[in-house]
Amino acid sequence: MYKSEGKIGTKELFSIIILVIGTKLTDNTPLLFFDDLSNGAWMAIIFIFLFSLFPIYFLTRVMTFYPKKNLIEVTNHLFGKYIGQFVLFGLWLLLTNSIISTSAVYTDIIGTMYFTKTPTMIIYFLLMGVAVYIGKKGLENIGSASWMTIISIKISLLVVLILAYYKGETAFLFPLFGEGQVKIIKESALNSSIYAEFLFMALIATNVKNISSFKKGIWLGLVIVTVEVTLAFIAYVLLFDYNGVNLLNYPFHETIRLIELGFITNVESLFFPFWLIATFLRFSFLLYISALLFGGIFKIKQFEYIIPTLGTIIVFLGLIPETPVFNFTSNREVFLNISTPIFMVMPFLLWVSAKIKGDYKK
Repeated sequence: MYKSEGKIGTKELFSIIILVIGTKLTDNTPLLFFDDLSNGAWMAIIFIFLFSLFPIYFLTRVMTFYPKKNLIEVTNHLFGKYIGQFVLFGLWLLLTNSIISTSAVYTDIIGTMYFTKTPTMIIYFLLMGVAVYIGKKGLENIGSASWMTIISIKISLLVVLILAYYKGETAFLFPLFGEGQVKIIKESALNSSIYAEFLFMALIATNVKNISSFKKGIWLGLVIVTVEVTLAFIAYVLLFDYNGVNLLNYPFHETIRLIELGFITNVESLFFPFWLIATFLRFSFLLYISALLFGGIFKIKQFEYIIPTLGTIIVFLGLIPETPVFNFTSNREVFLNISTPIFMVMPFLLWVSAKIKGDYKK
């Protein structure tokens, strides 16, 4: 299999994780939780963190014992050629479906919140066009760009959260458990795959400087992402109450429209560029690993050349639904319920297979 000559380090991997998973607080992901859990939705993120500890632990354990293999090679080695290829193709379908649905939602955010007079097709092609261009440059460039921009992007998010907390109403947080502890745990378990990208990070394990850097980036990214998504969900409750959040398609973008920054009007114009950069880098990475996985399954060494074709197909498929936010929110809930068992079980099965093969003793 083709491997890039360059490597990324802990800070680049950490930055990619923060951008790929952390940006979920800015799309329609909050709707999945607030609809069922009301003002206890923010607690679901903490439980998802706890549930995710197990699959991520087994994943990092397995990758530790195969430091020269990525997820494709490890899966084929442990599950065998035919089952391994079947599992990998299933993962590729899940990943690509996720890119189609989320890219359509991000296009809808740009079109409905900022560029209302621009045709959706133009916005979609521009979004994916930039992502394809960055993705085709390779993982090292994505990692470097993520590291260079992550501080400014997160400072902008921190400012938004501080202003939202300042303007919010603490009483909206109560009762703390919303619809109850049992329902919070149940919904958390069903939607744990909002962290499924951690599984796909193992695709680039051999592109990280060493296995120690890979593990540090994974664990640090898990903690920071959990903290920032939890704080963002709390901010939405403080600002809008849970009834208000339920009425909003994109609470983050409504937040930056509502908050005030001294005498500056149109505050959203200050934060939108940072969000847009994070969005470009997010989809460039997702396209890269989708092409990497596809290339690994079908033995295509120069998999980067697949990225433009992949991006074009995604645009055409993503343009089919007329109302992405409603169609994809309901479909995504089903998608998360289906993909969660895979995210939770697959790392454990890999670990068990490695134990049975006796590779840990070598």
